[in-house]
Amino acid sequence: MPTDVTTSDFPLPRRAGAYTFASLFAVESFVRSLNSTVISLQAYDILGAAQKVSVLSTVVSLSVLSATLLLPFLLGRMRRRWAYTLGVTMMMAASLALASHVLAGQALGMLLRNLGAAVLNITLQLYIMENIKRTDLARSEPIRLSLSTASWTIGPALGVSLYVSYGPWGPQLLAVAAAAALLVLFWWLRLSDNAGALPAGNLEGFNPLVNVRRFLAQPRLRLAWLIAFGRSCFWTTFFIYGPLLLVEAGLDKRVGGYMISGSQVLLFTAWFAGRFARSHGVRAVLVVAFTVCAVASLAAGLAGTASPYVAIICLLAGSVSASAIDGVGGIPFLRSVRHHERQKMAAVYRTYIDCSELIPAFVFAIALLWLPIGAVFIILSGGLAAVGWFAWRYLPRSL
Repeated sequence: MPTDVTTSDFPLPRRAGAYTFASLFAVESFVRSLNSTVISLQAYDILGAAQKVSVLSTVVSLSVLSATLLLPFLLGRMRRRWAYTLGVTMMMAASLALASHVLAGQALGMLLRNLGAAVLNITLQLYIMENIKRTDLARSEPIRLSLSTASWTIGPALGVSLYVSYGPWGPQLLAVAAAAALLVLFWWLRLSDNAGALPAGNLEGFNPLVNVRRFLAQPRLRLAWLIAFGRSCFWTTFFIYGPLLLVEAGLDKRVGGYMISGSQVLLFTAWFAGRFARSHGVRAVLVVAFTVCAVASLAAGLAGTASPYVAIICLLAGSVSASAIDGVGGIPFLRSVRHHERQKMAAVYRTYIDCSELIPAFVFAIALLWLPIGAVFIILSGGLAAVGWFAWRYLPRSL
């Protein structure tokens, strides 16, 4: 047995892979999924009308959008591992605020939850872009979405069941425990904070308006943002107004939770979308998926509260196509952003989430003054059809 040991006898450290980030995303998804349906139902219980829920969502989303653009400036020279930790902490604080079951706590909880998700989203994207090659994104992104299927399948129904059975504290205590588990997993993984793309792994301060202009000056980034905005509009409308439609139709609150959880079982189709994209192109997947999603949303809106079970079937059909968009929808951005602009452009790109909560909520708040709740899905279908046309018209055939 040799007595001299060299460094070559030990395995060199390996970069984090697709399953590393998929695991983190799955646990984070469980934290968020527990409140995904509870938030709208609890806001409805507090305010008493879907139109008022839209107004509250508009105000919160506008605040989150402003804060998101300032996040890198506010975080200053904080290392990414501490930024991620801050995001998880904000998610915990959000659950405690939501448990108060008063309007002020509801608004604060929604704000902290969305801000925490923004920090986690931006930080995780930076880690992914530094560790996953661009050529591997069509494989790694569907894996990340597919692995979160269990979280989004269990979380919404479980959260609503705990809310109905044990009150506001039921889902929030579990959400806090899940967030603590996410924090333990993240620090156990010890992701590198010293990659070359971002010196010392810092989130650097910058002028958000300059970066918005820089982002808008690049057509491919604009299109990538629009695609992400479109898919997020479907999920936001589905998660908020789907359960409210069923409640106004006279169904039990748990049915909305079951519908949301049932839709998330279909997230595994993101993996098939990735395989199809590798053989036929990302563009083909996006165009077909947006078209189907638009038709399904229109049908759900026409069914409305008069035929709630038909609406459920249509919304579930829409979620299948939305899952396909999830599987490859982030690739146009990840393949278009320049290496040296990753951090700055990621913060601007991430605003699609806040805008998808702000703009539809504002439009729906006005529409619901005169129209029934099913109208929100009819309006949504028009927007999805428009995004699908832009993807067909302007995405490169080679993508």
